[in-house]
Amino acid sequence: MAHEKSIYTKIAYKAIKEKLQTGKTSKIEKADVPEELQIKKACFVTLKKSNNELRGCIGTLIPSYKNLMLEIIHNAVSSALNDNRFFSLKESELENIIISVEVLENPENIESIDELDPKKYGIIVTGNNFRRAVLLPDIEGVDTVEQQISICKRKGGIIDDNIKIQKFTTQKYY
Repeated sequence: MAHEKSIYTKIAYKAIKEKLQTGKTSKIEKADVPEELQIKKACFVTLKKSNNELRGCIGTLIPSYKNLMLEIIHNAVSSALNDNRFFSLKESELENIIISVEVLENPENIESIDELDPKKYGIIVTGNNFRRAVLLPDIEGVDTVEQQISICKRKGGIIDDNIKIQKFTTQKYY
């Protein structure tokens, strides 16, 4: 747990650990909710190995729970166990995982890609087929808006060029 510094990542760590050890998160869910986590916000929880390799990332665009603490708990567990790009995290891996939590601001529609900046804004791309994909801001190796849109379209299986793009900012916590 040496990597977790903020209340956000401490909650995520405790939720993952409890789920891996007991199969539940009832203890952490019943804990007192810190004041800063009483708000209703969407978030993403990202897990990385110590070499910075992605190990899981799951989140919500719209809050699904009554407060941010529950949002973090559920997204942390999903990131560890339900990200279909990876095998479920094992308890023995947890000590070497770096956790970050990104709290999302409400997405805004854009008129032009000139409004985008991959270092500042995450994007949501929606195609005509209603497929949708998300890319968080400031992803290592994503330096241009064109890269950001291309990755998002590929992630979502969006083949049409007539797309809708929304941008959003996040507050990132370690």
